[in-house]
Amino acid sequence: MRNPFRLALLAGANWRERSIASIGALLGIGLAALISTMVAGSPGTAALLAAPIGASAVLLFAVPTSPLAQPWPIIGGNIVSMLVGVAVAHVLGHGAFAAGMAVGLAILAMSALRCLHAPGGGTVLLPVLGGPAILAHGYAFALVPVGLNAALLVLVGLVFHRFSGHSYPHRAAQLTGRPRLLAEDIDAALAETGEAFDVSVEDLQALLERAERHAEARRK
Repeated sequence: MRNPFRLALLAGANWRERSIASIGALLGIGLAALISTMVAGSPGTAALLAAPIGASAVLLFAVPTSPLAQPWPIIGGNIVSMLVGVAVAHVLGHGAFAAGMAVGLAILAMSALRCLHAPGGGTVLLPVLGGPAILAHGYAFALVPVGLNAALLVLVGLVFHRFSGHSYPHRAAQLTGRPRLLAEDIDAALAETGEAFDVSVEDLQALLERAERHAEARRK
């Protein structure tokens, strides 16, 4: 029986990649935290702002190929989530029900706008759980400092990944020759599993094609 608590290893991960991600996060979060402190004027509030951006940095620098780590999900996901959080806090207040409603609505809003971003689940809770200090800024808080921090983080990512050896924004690998697996085949397999995976269909198709070529070369 498969152990459900077995550690899951990220495909392609190694210590070189993790070291690169750490340096990128240091630069990106350093800028975001600095801007947060300058705008918020309070170290405590700045720490609340940096928390969801820190989660965004993990995706941006550790898994830059993830659909959730692309520029629009990072910027749009954080802004949209903040807007939802402010709206929910105004209507429902700051209780547990408001927190659950905020996260649920943020998922729907990000999905509809094609900017699903996991750290948005933390951003949306800032106005709900952060109290009057954050809510007093109103909806403009979604642009400054949240949107500004997200944009700065993406800007650092764009520059950093030019030197890290990664493609960012990520572009799916081009298939060589005539693919034996079509996008329709991938879609059918995904529908059969009933699961969602943090990889684009194009990347999955290219990866499977390459794996097939390696398997053929080994059998020769």
